[in-house]
Amino acid sequence: MKALTYHGPHHVSVDTMPDPALEAADDIILRVTATAICGSDLHLYRGKIPGTHHGDIFGHEFMG
Repeated sequence: MKALTYHGPHHVSVDTMPDPALEAADDIILRVTATAICGSDLHLYRGKIPGTHHGDIFGHEFMG
């Protein structure tokens, strides 16, 4: 899958990541057709949130 990943303050890229896997009996996988970022993602992008690590995936505003 494609994902917007964090590589440091002001450095993100769209990378190919492993597809998600079902791990529990009640898990589901949604096909996401579009996604966006919001203001909280901009704080992450700017390096303002401690605990943001290389490879973290941004974008929680999704449609699927």
